[in-house]
Amino acid sequence: MPNHSSSTHCPDWATALLNGFSQIFLQRHPLCGMLCLLAILLTAPTLLGGALLGAVAGLLTAQRRGYAKEDRQAGLFSYNGILLGLLLSLALPWSVLLPPLIIAGGGLSAMLTQQWLKRTPGPRCLPTYTAPFVALGWLLLSFAPPSPASASVEMTLPKLLLAPLNGLGQVMFLDQPLAGALVVVGLLIADRRAAGWALLGSIVGLAFAVLHHDSAQALSGLGGYNPALVALALGQHTRKPWLPLAGIALAVVLAPGFAALGVAPLTAPFILACWLVRATGRRWHQAILDTAPCALRGNRPRLR
Repeated sequence: MPNHSSSTHCPDWATALLNGFSQIFLQRHPLCGMLCLLAILLTAPTLLGGALLGAVAGLLTAQRRGYAKEDRQAGLFSYNGILLGLLLSLALPWSVLLPPLIIAGGGLSAMLTQQWLKRTPGPRCLPTYTAPFVALGWLLLSFAPPSPASASVEMTLPKLLLAPLNGLGQVMFLDQPLAGALVVVGLLIADRRAAGWALLGSIVGLAFAVLHHDSAQALSGLGGYNPALVALALGQHTRKPWLPLAGIALAVVLAPGFAALGVAPLTAPFILACWLVRATGRRWHQAILDTAPCALRGNRPRLR
């Protein structure tokens, strides 16, 4: 995930942990991470312990194994652990096995992230995004009891207006508008452009769910969080709006396929959409480079 400027007023370990929370939304900004942490505390305090445990497990694993300090401080080894801690705290009942499971998941996610970083050093390589979280999440969810089906929700104008905020909160499994509002404030502090793209992605996902008469998906934000993440990943660092718009459309189209297969989408539609757009853009760029010399030879004198 991208790295942005970070504060130097916190101890190194605190900065790393807060950056881990902000990296869930592809930012490197401790204050943004603090607001994400506050969103969990205020709207789902029972999930906070799992999130912190996953973050610490990922960070300590990276420290003990000597991974690059810059990557540790950026939060790159913590955000997958945070998401796993949130997911397991939500999906599994409390037991003495839950904390060790979260610790193991957070540590393993850090090791998977490091292997990915080692094998994809160039800026044109595909980023890892939340791939370790998705892979480990699917594995661990196979041992969880099935979640109850979503009940139909009455669609009202106030709920519809707040639904885009729910889409941002659902990135961290939070379905409260307050959580999404705190995330938006954090994104505005970190990068106003990122906040705009995130809201746009969530709105597009909401519109798609409404068009398909899925009120539960629409109002809970479950249809908006993957498009919001795609918009963040592809929109905040490019001046080509067609790239994030294409990614948003792909995420919206891919998400129902996972539900049809009986698999929890998690953030897989976000990852696949971003990878497809990046890979296509890279191939297109390479094709232009391959054909440009021929065009030059046909229209201009050959230079020595």
